Amino acid sequence: MAQDSAQDSAQNQVQDQGKDQTRHHQSDDQVLRFFGGPPLAVMGRLVLLSILVGVILAAIGLDPWNIVESVRQLIVHIWRMGFDVVRWLWRYFLLGAVIVVPIWFLVRLAKAPRGG
Repeated sequence: MAQDSAQDSAQNQVQDQGKDQTRHHQSDDQVLRFFGGPPLAVMGRLVLLSILVGVILAAIGLDPWNIVESVRQLIVHIWRMGFDVVRWLWRYFLLGAVIVVPIWFLVRLAKAPRGG
């Protein structure tokens, strides 16, 4: 009888450890799902993307310390440009679309389900 209770106790400990490992594994999965990958890799990509976006925003004249005034000035500048901005945007849209759309299409074809 004492041996049975010792075995039951040992089995309960193993089950508890398994549950703890499952909970730990589930929390790791939740972290990965939240970040969309390993946290350090995601943070590294976010840093690089933030720098790229910062360069682009600086190129169009936005100031991170006074963002509201910078956006207002950008809108006023675009308004004063009139239809020249439409031609300017269209030109850059076409230039980017020549690269982006075919790449997007090829990626979609590669990820398409195969078979019947």
